[in-house]
Amino acid sequence: MKFKTIGISLIWLLLAGGLFYFFDSKVHPNTADKLSGSAEVTLQRDLSGHYRADAFINGTKTPALIDTGATDVAISQRLADRLGINSTHAIRTQTANGATVAYMTRLDSVKLGGIEETDVAAIITPNLEGDMLLGMSFLNRMDVRLYKGTMTIRAIND
Repeated sequence: MKFKTIGISLIWLLLAGGLFYFFDSKVHPNTADKLSGSAEVTLQRDLSGHYRADAFINGTKTPALIDTGATDVAISQRLADRLGINSTHAIRTQTANGATVAYMTRLDSVKLGGIEETDVAAIITPNLEGDMLLGMSFLNRMDVRLYKGTMTIRAIND
């Protein structure tokens, strides 16, 4: 009787682990270990319909929302403090949530998969919900294509 209970418990644990792994891969399809190390990165939309991926700012991994509608790379004040990034001056910006104040800065490096750019313009946004929006100050240096739920970002060699 005891072995039967242990066997059933193991089956339930394996089933729960399998379900967790399956749904985690759907919620987080673009983790750093899944991204290509080449000059072309392919991202899958997550369940919310957005493109999210692990990116690196100055060598530190952070979750990022890939936002082709954002003018600059935007980072939260919390992330800027953690990385020791300072601003140069304040500016007024218009976001989806309305007008706000942000602080201009430059990032030594931004990396997504195998694509790395240096000296990237960015803003520190105190009320940013996530850690980072990967906007056009990074993406405008790339060839970005959207097709059927896939975003392909390819580095362009000038």
